[in-house]
Amino acid sequence: MRFLATFLALSLQLFCLAQTETTAPVSQEMSVPAEGTPMIGYLSYDSVLTAMPQCAIVEKQLEELATQYEAELKRVEDEFNQKYEAFLDGRKDFPRTILLKRQTELQQLMQRNIEFRENSQKELQQARDEAYAPLQQLLSKAIAIVAQRHRLAVVVNTDANACPFIDPALAVNISQEVEKELSKLRIEN
Repeated sequence: MRFLATFLALSLQLFCLAQTETTAPVSQEMSVPAEGTPMIGYLSYDSVLTAMPQCAIVEKQLEELATQYEAELKRVEDEFNQKYEAFLDGRKDFPRTILLKRQTELQQLMQRNIEFRENSQKELQQARDEAYAPLQQLLSKAIAIVAQRHRLAVVVNTDANACPFIDPALAVNISQEVEKELSKLRIEN
């Protein structure tokens, strides 16, 4: 969907540029790429992002956090299982009120465990988003610098086979240049 919107925006720009060229003379102020200069850049956003040295650090931190959550999930699961087994062992001997009380406790414990699992998944996703945000900002800045240097109208992300064909005569792969630009930039706090 994003590709379609980008394609339509580029088509509109090219149409407007063609209209301007046919209806009005090109002024010196107008920024028009030289003949044969590509107006489209492309790269694999994910490949460039994962090539960043900071990405490995972020992934390691996220793995450690996920391990902590998994350990806690295992602990609460074991606690539930112990209480459930104790309930099963004693249910024949419990008076009705104790039996109902223990059932209620088990149901509440199970509900809390389910909520904890859901909340931990949300918190892990939030931690992931927050950890990657500075890297994505840095990557966006590098892409913008390279795109402006090449006077590109648009940069296409080729991830997920979003763009199965790109004519190399009309577009330029900016992946390596963006990676070089990233080595010059620093994450701003």
